[in-house]
Amino acid sequence: MNAATAVAHQPFAETLRGSGLFPLRATGIQVLQINVGKVCNQTCKHCHVDAGPHRRESMSRETAELCLSALERTSIPIVDITGGAPELNPNFRWLVERSRALGRHVMDRCNLTILLAEPHRDLADFLATHRVEIIASLPYFQPRETDLQRGDGVFEKSIEALRRLNALGYGMPGSALKLNLVFNPVGAFLPPPQKSVEADFRRELGKRHGIQFHSLYTITNMPISRFLEFLHRSGNYDRYMSRLINAYNPAAAAGVMCRAMLSVGWDGRIFDCDFNQMSELPVIDRRVRHIRDFDETLLAAREIAVAEHCYGCAAGSGSSCTGAVA
Repeated sequence: MNAATAVAHQPFAETLRGSGLFPLRATGIQVLQINVGKVCNQTCKHCHVDAGPHRRESMSRETAELCLSALERTSIPIVDITGGAPELNPNFRWLVERSRALGRHVMDRCNLTILLAEPHRDLADFLATHRVEIIASLPYFQPRETDLQRGDGVFEKSIEALRRLNALGYGMPGSALKLNLVFNPVGAFLPPPQKSVEADFRRELGKRHGIQFHSLYTITNMPISRFLEFLHRSGNYDRYMSRLINAYNPAAAAGVMCRAMLSVGWDGRIFDCDFNQMSELPVIDRRVRHIRDFDETLLAAREIAVAEHCYGCAAGSGSSCTGAVA
């Protein structure tokens, strides 16, 4: 057994302990992330949600109302709506409108192509009207890599959607309509430095397509769900985990997103983050495992549940819903 393999079997909790970070605790709740379901118009090879057109899991109005009720009792400033394609949930627009009425900043994690699909072609205008920040996933600035990960023709549709957003003011210099891109590596690799990837995307999208955006976030592919299946199928699991573990960065571990956010699943269950949610790893405190039992005092200082996939968020410059953290 080589050193990399030996390290690969060390629990993440023990690695945190060696950095003086265990138990990992929340430092408050700045973001309420609401995963409204697994229904999506795409089937991406790296998807940690295992989302797609065949999925039926979708947040009900009753659960959405519980989320808004919890939000109303707090001063949590940011609502992060995700999926699947969150826009396909029948309560999506209601969630946006109610959250904005409460004075909260709203982010929509958008796959771009949904903006061109009927009957959602007015979505871009709706998002602009409500000043929703768009976090748009785009695997690469060239068609081959994007279509390989997301399906034939996705790149061209994504570019068309980005042009439509730019025309509304999204991503333009000085605009309050924020448009940020997300880059996931294609394959079993760590993302390159965020600033260099952003510079490449800005140059190439601008030169080739006239596209502008505000920022780009690099996110590490987590060894869970559909990407985990790919790792096993391709024989890359041990190599990828060794790569994550050998790149462990205590500064990144200290800044992981779960310390300042809370994730609510489509069925109302509460998790420390979206990745724990997809791994069926609930919050440790049994008293607050569903949104109906929301207690800000207990959750804002909770101990965070960790597992092997957490190495993904603590590798290199770190990975979070807003990119690198260290």
